[in-house]
This record gives sequence, structure tokens and C-alpha cells, in this order.
Amino acid sequence: MAINEKRLRVTEFDFDDIKENLKTFLRGQSEFTDYDFEGSGMNILLDTLAYNTHYLGFNANMLANEMFLDSASLRSSVVSHAKMLGYEVGSPRAPKATINISLTTSNATATMPAGTSFTSRVDEVDYQFVTISDITKQNTGSTIPFDSTEVYEGTYVTTKYIVNSNDVDQRFMLQDVRADTSTLTVRVQNSTADTTTTTYTKATDITQLSSSSTVYYLQETESGKFEVYFGDGATSVAVSDGNIVVLNYVITNKTAANGASSFVRTQAIDTVTDISVTTVSNATGGAESESVNSIKLNAPLDYASQGRAVTAEDYKVYVRKLFPNTQAVSVWGGEDGSYNTSTGVSSTPEYGKVFISVKSTTGLNLTTSQKENLVKDLSSFKVASITPVVVDAETTFLILNVTFNYNSSTTTLGKADLQSLVTNTLTSFTETRLETFNSPFRHSQLTGQIDDINNAILNNTTTVTMGKFFAPTLNTSTNYTVNFANAFYNPHSGHNATGGGVIASTGFQIDGDTSTEYFFDEDGAGALRIYSLVSGVRTYKNSSAGSIDYANGVVTINALKITAISNVDGVSSVSIRMTAIPSSNDIIPVRNQILEIDLVNSTISGQIDATATTGVGYTTTTSGTASTTSVNTTTSYPTSSSY
Repeated sequence: MAINEKRLRVTEFDFDDIKENLKTFLRGQSEFTDYDFEGSGMNILLDTLAYNTHYLGFNANMLANEMFLDSASLRSSVVSHAKMLGYEVGSPRAPKATINISLTTSNATATMPAGTSFTSRVDEVDYQFVTISDITKQNTGSTIPFDSTEVYEGTYVTTKYIVNSNDVDQRFMLQDVRADTSTLTVRVQNSTADTTTTTYTKATDITQLSSSSTVYYLQETESGKFEVYFGDGATSVAVSDGNIVVLNYVITNKTAANGASSFVRTQAIDTVTDISVTTVSNATGGAESESVNSIKLNAPLDYASQGRAVTAEDYKVYVRKLFPNTQAVSVWGGEDGSYNTSTGVSSTPEYGKVFISVKSTTGLNLTTSQKENLVKDLSSFKVASITPVVVDAETTFLILNVTFNYNSSTTTLGKADLQSLVTNTLTSFTETRLETFNSPFRHSQLTGQIDDINNAILNNTTTVTMGKFFAPTLNTSTNYTVNFANAFYNPHSGHNATGGGVIASTGFQIDGDTSTEYFFDEDGAGALRIYSLVSGVRTYKNSSAGSIDYANGVVTINALKITAISNVDGVSSVSIRMTAIPSSNDIIPVRNQILEIDLVNSTISGQIDATATTGVGYTTTTSGTASTTSVNTTTSYPTSSSY
């Protein structure tokens, strides 16, 4: 169908397309049939019209995008949509430490006011940690102990507002984008003449409020700062003219002081100068404001949960909300299996429990206090009959042996250069595809990426060995279980018995022989063994030191008193590394298991493919009327698998 050039097309938004459509439209008019637009002043007018149309189209498109949570890109728009779902955006979080403070004094009592500061040094920088509430303690003899005191990194500030209803623009703002709202205390004083003060709590469930509820509401503003606001007298108490709103909170440096471990106080506390401070738990939990992507993910899920943690997804939402340093979280109900600190995950149901494993942005596992605080905070959302249990994430390391063949005639890169590229690929693979829950290792995906690194790489053979650490209790006879949660390679009973089967370990010493270094292996028939090397030969101390469950990937160590642990990778260690050859090159993590490529112990080697480099040689011999052609080749075979 012919295009009607007298009608202006409006489907394009690109500048050049818009301009061309305008010219096409004008050429369809009798007045401009043979007009030279490019060589006239009309070209400037067309540029202006095209730019104007382009801007209008862009703005209309952006406006439409910002109307929906999924497509919005501006933080202010995303925050606004989240508010409509009843979701409170996470503010920055201050690193929090727990310390014991002891005042040596004869005084009967002592009061440590909110804002009492302590100093800690991290990476050659001094940081201030403060208390956020008044604490009064009694003398216990010659000392006044302030045990398990929580301190937050940052500056303790007070902001006051006198309520004035005539000021339509009045807002009760936390005056810094680095304010940690978890430390916020809101009080309302009656007036300058009446110092009676009421402490307000943050509203969490509007269905439980009444006109007498003394609560406040919190929201992030378009500037990135947080704002406190109050009720209207119907849903909750309203503030009145002359009231003084007092906001106390901590302005933090966020993640900078994570890890602070030593604290000092140089000034008196309630006139006492003899002060000692010991650390109960190092500073953790410092975090940035909740990201736009996190808000987009969590706001709808939070809305769906309706303030109750019932499903696994509900628990994931609230864990991320209550613990901002969550990098990844895995949740499973007790009906799907249990967890034991000794044996790890199990398929045996444990009803009435929900298991939660968190990988922190500041370290793999949560501290004991963080676990306790998380369980306590979750109690507000959980179903009454369900008990949350926070368990450690467990890392299974993948030790790879990569051998690749390459054509040296098609690249200027040497073997070392190509090996470096392979190392970079392994690093990227573990960072993008592993190191989180429910992320399996797919062997073919990795080998495919290695082949695609450079056109010179023709093929690769990559084998996989699993590795896990366990920390023995020294000088105590103890049973141990090392659960790989993936089946071991065992094609037949007695497989590789003389070579140690499929199990190996780093060294250790045992009771009764503290001068000999021992190791674990297995006999291919289900028995774990302990041996030492005598002139390079395995000499067995115990041929029934435990058992091997090949199908489930579990190593059980019978009661064993380990007295010392050898260095691991040349470094002193508190753990023994056990390795196992899997039955499949695909490794599947289960529940709290995380996979990570062990780049230190993985090996990468390249070799020139002789066939590709020199080609195939042909020679022809003639005998009478017959001729024979023979092919001279040098064939390159991949390195055989160790299993």
C-alpha cells in the first residue's frame, strides 16, 4: 500500500526519524514538492520542531515509566510507590557493637546518659560509637558494671521543632541523609512552659490504632532524608501548636566502621574516671540505604505478606528488612528437612521450625548476637507455633583442574597469557553464577565459557573436586560429620583403594602420637581410614575410623581426639579441609549450602594442539598402476579424568 505522504507519521520518537517524517509530510504538499530543505533556512525550523517533538516524546515516556513500580527509575518515584504498598524503605544502618563497661568507684549508682561516646580505630581512622539511651546501674561492691551495652557508630544528635500549624511547609525532618532510623527516638514535649514529655512509638499496624494512640509515622522524602509525621486525631494522636517535637538519632558513616573491635572511653562517666571497656562482639551491621532494586523486589513481597511471616518468601522479606546487610538468604520449613550443627542438613522433617540461613555482605555468617536479635525481631511477624532457627551458611569449595588445547598459529598470545584469561573467567564465573544460595555449578556452562575466551582455544577438559572445612574440638574425643550433600564417585566396591579412594584431607595430629602428621582417605568400600606417610608410602593407623555414605555425600568420623591441625595452603588453620570427588560434574547446593571456586588450589594448564598447529601430512607412493595415500597425524588427547 502506498504511503499517504499528506499524513504525518507519529510512531517514531528518534530525532532523525521525526525530522525525516516532517520532510516527507511537507514534500506531500504542493507548496514544497521540489523544495531543498537541507539548503535552506527551513532546515533550522525542522531541527527545532524535531527536537521539540523528541523532548515531548521522551518526557511522556519517562512519565509513563515513573507511574509504575516495575518501570520507575527515579528513587523518589520508587519510594512513593513503595509507600502506597505500606512498605518502609530502609535507611542507612550504623555498625553496632556490644561492650562491657566497668566503673571502679564507691558510688552507689551511676547513670550513663544517651550519647555517651567511645572511640575505636579501624584502618587507621578513629570512629565514634555512642549509646542511644540513658542507663542507670547499681554498685556491685567496688564496681558498677554496664554489661552488654550496645553502642552505635556515629554522632548522636538532637533536633527540635516547635509545632506551628500556620506554617504549611513545616516538616519534622531528620537533618542528614546518613541518619539511622533504627536509632530514632521521638518525644513530644507539651510546651516550652510545660516540660511534660510523651515518648511516641513507630506505627506498625494501623488496624491496632485508635484516636489515643501515641505513634509516629516515618517516610523517606524526595531529598533522601527521612521525615517524621503524626496522626490526625482520628487514627492516632495529633500534635498541637506549641508542642515541641524532639528527635534523637545517630548520623552514621555506614559501612566504614564495620569490624571495630577495641573501644576506649577517655572522659568520665557520671564523675567516674576509672573506666575499663571490654568487647563482647565486634561492630557489624553497618549498611547503605536500601537500594532501588531492593525496594522494587521487597515492597510487593512485603505487601503480599500482610505483616505476617507464613511462607518461606515471607521470611525472606522480613530477614532482608530486619537485617539490611543481607546479601543472600535461604529459608526452608522444618517439614522439608532439618539442620544440625554437627551433621548439617538432613531430609528428616523437624516440624514446628523454620530454618533461616543468611549470607552477610560483611562476612559469611552472622554473629551469635546477630542471630539472637534476628530471631527476637522476627517474633513480631511469625506464626505463634513456629520457631525460627538461624543457621550458618556452609561453603563447599570447587577445586578445578583445567587443561585446554590451543592453536598457537592463530594467536599472538602465549600459554601464560591464555592461562591468565582462563583464571579471569573462573573468577567471573564464581562471582556471577555462584557464591549465593540455590546457585548450582553447571559444568558445561563453565567449559563453554572457557572455549569462548579466545578463538585459539580449541577445547578443554575440566575436572571437579569438592572441598569442605570442619573445625575439630582439640584434645576432646569427638564424632564429626562432613556433609557435602552431593553423591561421591564410586563405580564399584573397592574403587581406587590403594590410592585412597575419593576422599583426601589436610594434615592433623592425634592423641598418643603428637609427632606424626596424619591424613584421611577411604577404601572404596565405605570405610574411612587414617594414615601417615612413611618414606612416601601410606601407612594406616586406623582402617575403620568412620564411614562413607557415597549416595548422599556424607563422611562420618568416629570419636577421635585431634590434638593439633597442620597448616592449610601454607597458613595456620583451625580447620581441616576434606576433599571428595563427586559422581557428577554438576554440583547442586542444598538449602544453606553455597558453592565457590577455590582459585588458590585450582590448576590451569594449556598445551599446543599439534594437529591444529602443523596440520595433517600426506605422502603418496606408487606401485605399478596403484597408488596409496597415507595420513601422518599427531593426535592430541585430553588429559584423562582422575575418576
